[in-house]
Amino acid sequence: MSGPYRIRGAVSLPESELRWRFSRSSGPGGQHVNTTDSQVELRFDLAATEALPPVWKERALARLAGRLADGGVVVVRASEHRSQWRNREAAALRLAGLLAEASAPPPPERRARRVPRGVVERRLRDKKNRADVKRGRGRNPGWD
Repeated sequence: MSGPYRIRGAVSLPESELRWRFSRSSGPGGQHVNTTDSQVELRFDLAATEALPPVWKERALARLAGRLADGGVVVVRASEHRSQWRNREAAALRLAGLLAEASAPPPPERRARRVPRGVVERRLRDKKNRADVKRGRGRNPGWD
């Protein structure tokens, strides 16, 4: 592997908590596909890990609730490359990105602002013009 995969800051995926499984992959590779286990399935027990700060862990568990398997396990598969090594790299990077996104702090709440007077006046003027256009389309009684 090419080293620890950073999630954010100094926090990285611990190699000891990653569970790898390999199987035969469909996709590119020709006859090579039939003989090598190039598809990678990476499992990470998010519920039991101590690598993430508690706040990040709670946030990630809540955001990934629909994607978790077996009571808190995140599963990522990669089979886009012919090589098992490259699929391992792809799966680990995908997992690190997924955890970084899921554990990120929520965006600041939007503060309500007053609508500018110019916006209100422009809307009302356009509304009046549109009403005048529609009123002008009516059938005039003297034009038969």
